[in-house]
Amino acid sequence: MVDAGEARLVEANGGLIPAERGWFVVNATEARWKEWGPLGVYCPFEGKLPFLQVGINLNVLQPGQSLGRYHLEPGHEEDFLVLDGECILNVSEQERRLGRWDFVHCPPGVAHMIVGAGDGPSVVLAVGARGNGKGVSQGVVYPVSELAARHGVSVGRETADPLEAYADLPRAKKSVRYGGWLD
Repeated sequence: MVDAGEARLVEANGGLIPAERGWFVVNATEARWKEWGPLGVYCPFEGKLPFLQVGINLNVLQPGQSLGRYHLEPGHEEDFLVLDGECILNVSEQERRLGRWDFVHCPPGVAHMIVGAGDGPSVVLAVGARGNGKGVSQGVVYPVSELAARHGVSVGRETADPLEAYADLPRAKKSVRYGGWLD
């Protein structure tokens, strides 16, 4: 095993990102955040080079905002930990209320999505496997779901194309500086 060494952190539009592969330490309040309208704000911790095996995001959702579209990943697991606030989990055509410290594990093939709920923001840590060694998950399916549609997170027609699944959202995610969401 070759030690990649420490990655340099560089200032990007919105905060610090790693400039190359390697280990690093960054405080979430100093890292680059992204804003994507109905998908809230999130800190991906990655730079221009995606993490190869695991994706991890810190997400702040206002009531009604979601982590994405209702989907399933045939070959990968995803996990979520609600750090603060309230959320609604749509999972396999069931709805569950989530609160602080609730943990959700989604094995491969389980359709799911988390939506912010309650009276204020929620903070969710999301972690997902990336099995192809290129930093992206493949084979994601976006099924139609009546339950997810009630929360605004279902596609109108089943697809495996993320561009189609998110066609109603702006293509560009705006890079922003940390805005006090974790305080």
